[in-house]
Amino acid sequence: MSAEVSRRAMLAGAGATLLAGPAAARIPPGSLKPLIGPGYKAVDTDEKGLWQQMERVEEEVAGSNILVRDPGLNAYLQGLIGKVGGPAARDMRIYLARVPEFNAMMFPTGFTVVFTGLLLRMRDEAQLAGVIAHESSHFLLKHQLRSWRDMKRKSNIFSVLAMGAGLAGGATGTYTGDLVRLAELGTLLTLFRYSRQLEAEADALGVKLIAEAGYAPLSMSETWDQLITELEWSARERRKRVDRGYSLFATHPAPRERLADLRVSAAELTVAGRSYDRGRERYLRAIAPIRAMLFDDQVKLNDPGASNYIVETLAKDGWNGQLLFTRAEVNRLRNADKYHAASAADYAAAVRYPDAPPDAWRWHGVMLMKEGRRDEGRKALQRYLALAPNAPDAPFVRQLIQS
Repeated sequence: MSAEVSRRAMLAGAGATLLAGPAAARIPPGSLKPLIGPGYKAVDTDEKGLWQQMERVEEEVAGSNILVRDPGLNAYLQGLIGKVGGPAARDMRIYLARVPEFNAMMFPTGFTVVFTGLLLRMRDEAQLAGVIAHESSHFLLKHQLRSWRDMKRKSNIFSVLAMGAGLAGGATGTYTGDLVRLAELGTLLTLFRYSRQLEAEADALGVKLIAEAGYAPLSMSETWDQLITELEWSARERRKRVDRGYSLFATHPAPRERLADLRVSAAELTVAGRSYDRGRERYLRAIAPIRAMLFDDQVKLNDPGASNYIVETLAKDGWNGQLLFTRAEVNRLRNADKYHAASAADYAAAVRYPDAPPDAWRWHGVMLMKEGRRDEGRKALQRYLALAPNAPDAPFVRQLIQS
C-alpha cells in the first residue's frame, strides 16, 4: 500500500469524526449532562466487548512510530484535555500523531488521537480546547457505543463481529507504527460515524465544557469557520468543487448550519463583561519545538490554496519570519514565473525577523543572485551557512559563493 493511498484511506475513515455535515436542530448546551464520570468502566456485554478491542487499538497507537514524542508538548496536551474533558478528564489519554491534516478522534475507551495538522491551524489554546472538548463530548455522551449498536442493528451481526476481530487482530502488529496502520485505525473509525444528532450533541456539550473551563465560548465557531474557509480556498485553487477530492472534508458539505448553531450557543454562554482566556502565548510556547516541522509538512502536501489560507489566518495575530517563509515556499513550489516576484519578496521580508528559518536566508540569497545582485546574494548565503554550517547542501552553497 502506497503512502498516498494510505493517507487517503485514513482520512476517508477518520475525517467523519469531526465533520459529519450540518448538525440537526440546535441543542441548548444546558440540556446535556455527561453519562460518564471518574473511574468509569464498561457495564454491559456490548460495551465490554468494544472496550476490550479498543484497549488493543490503544496499544497499537501508543507504539506507533508516527507519534510525536516531545515530553513537554505531550504534557501540555494532557493538561489541556484535563481542563476540558469534563468529569472523566482524569481518565482520558491523548496522543499526537504526525499527520499534516486537520483532525482529532476520540476512541470509545477515552483516548484521543490529535493530528499535528490540527495544531498548525489553531490560533490559540482556546481554539484547540474547543476541538478537544468536542471530541471528549462524544465519549462523555457514549456516542461511540450508540453508533456501534446502531450499526449492528442495520448490518449483519456476523459481518460486524468479523470486521472487529480482524481489526483487533491486526493491532498486534505486522505494520506497527507506520502510516498504513494508522490508515487501518482510520478505517476502524468508520464503525463510529456520528449522525447529525450526535454531532449536534457534541457541539453543545463541547461549548459548555470550554466555557466552564474559562475559555471564550466563541472559539469553537471560529475554528469551524476557519475550517470551512480553508476548504473553499483549497477547492478554488484546484478548480474543484468543495465536496470532491481526498481531503478529510471531501465527503461532507460545508457545515454552515452547524457554524450558525455554534455561534448561537456561544452567545448563550458568554457572560457580558467577562474576560475570557485565549492562551495564545502559552499555546505558542508549547508548539515551539515542532513549529517549523508543522509548516514544512503542510507545504509538502502541495495544496497551495489551503496552505496560503492557513498562513493568512495565523498572520491575523501578526506576521513573523516563519509565516513569510512558508508563503514564499508555497509560491516557489508552484514553479511558475508569475509567482517568482512574490516568492522573492517574501524571502526578503522573512529574513528581517529573528525567527526566520535558515532556509529563508538560502533562498533569499539564491533569488538575489538570479536578479543579478550577486554581492548581496553571497552575503545572504554566508548568513545561511553561519546559521546552518552542517546543512546537507553546505558544500554546494560554499561553491556557489566562491563562483
